[in-house]
Amino acid sequence: MLFTQYYLDCLSQASYLIADETTGQAVLVDPRRDIGEYLADARTHGLTIAGVINTHFHADFLAGHLEVAAATGAWIGYGRRAETEYPIRHLTDGERISLGDVTLQILETPGHTPESISVLVFEHTADTVPYGVLTGDALFIGDVGRPDLLASAGVTADELGRMLHDSVQRKLMSLPDEVRVFPAHGAGSACGKNLSTDRQSTIGEQRRTNYACAPMDVEQFLALVTAGQPAAPGYFAFDAALNRQARDLLDHTAAPQALTVTDFTAARTAGAIVIDARDPHDYAAGHLHGALNIPADGRFAETAGTVAQPADQLLVVAEPDRAEEIVIRLARIGFDQVLGYLHEPETALPQMEADLTRASRITAADLRTALDHAQPPVILDVRTAGEREQGAIAGSAHIPLAELPHRLAEIPADRPVVVHCAGGYRSSVAASLLRATGHPDVSDLLGGYAAWQLTKAPATV
Repeated sequence: MLFTQYYLDCLSQASYLIADETTGQAVLVDPRRDIGEYLADARTHGLTIAGVINTHFHADFLAGHLEVAAATGAWIGYGRRAETEYPIRHLTDGERISLGDVTLQILETPGHTPESISVLVFEHTADTVPYGVLTGDALFIGDVGRPDLLASAGVTADELGRMLHDSVQRKLMSLPDEVRVFPAHGAGSACGKNLSTDRQSTIGEQRRTNYACAPMDVEQFLALVTAGQPAAPGYFAFDAALNRQARDLLDHTAAPQALTVTDFTAARTAGAIVIDARDPHDYAAGHLHGALNIPADGRFAETAGTVAQPADQLLVVAEPDRAEEIVIRLARIGFDQVLGYLHEPETALPQMEADLTRASRITAADLRTALDHAQPPVILDVRTAGEREQGAIAGSAHIPLAELPHRLAEIPADRPVVVHCAGGYRSSVAASLLRATGHPDVSDLLGGYAAWQLTKAPATV
């Protein structure tokens, strides 16, 4: 058996290639949209990708099932409750898929979504204990999938939560302790609240350490699982719907367009949104007026999907060797309206000097001084609710970044605003959004709440 896990740190997303090396038959599970790495590995090992399985309709990324099917002729499989605009193979509970001696078996595990399935992997057909189980978003390491994303219309969070209780407590926890657990996401994903950084575990380990796997009745389970979930990024509903549709394919071989200053300026004048993917320090030193700062070194795609809209036409400013990477990362969440990127920004931006502006950044010590003034600034905390529970700046307003685009009206436009997060990434994003939407005096806190704590400033919850 060949078993390969592919992991994207920026989306905390895992996909899998399982193959029987004797027959050369392979199946991909939960692939991303840029499929070049899967195809290259299949060629290297002499494999035929016969099928592609999605464990559910993903909300946090655009799956690559259509791209894989177009490139290989593979069938596309979903749980039996799935309905799509494209032909699929409905996979039923207990169904076995033979790749040779290597065998897959479907386990229905609804709850995160109604059509969710897990995939048992048997290294040999006659094995009574699976090698592992691909749990999708039903069971994570340290957590379970949230039932409140409402990615599937017509099903309530309560109904999904009750399904999830049965899937986790009765089905997955009935597997032997030694079965390896391979989830679809890890730490940082908004698909849960307590995900581990580990890439794999075992059923036994989850039985011992995962709060949601301890024996409990359904009401206890619902209370635990639904409490403290982070706000979902705005693009989740868009991706969940698009994953059902017969959408356009991504050409993973096509290079994005490098734009001259003239073409870039014309597109921007026509209304395109500029995403500046440089480091916050470089962005603050000089950026195009109204540009959104979404640094590449971080959860770029998820953050872009939070502060930009799927229908926006986008322009990219990035370090010269990262522009193509940025366009691919946007495509992974279905943001395909990228007109191009600014060619050689280090020389192009000075040519646009009349349209450049600087961004204010403030130290924790300076913020403490400003708070003593007769008219102190508004402090906006864009961390999650869970982070804020660990401490907060006294008197600060709290709007998680994922909610900010829909709550901009709550931020006074007639007072200075200082934005902070934990360390400085999200605050630069949020501050750029406030400036782009008309707030005239916005700063972000250098070093975030961590820097504030080092000043020994009083904190409150």
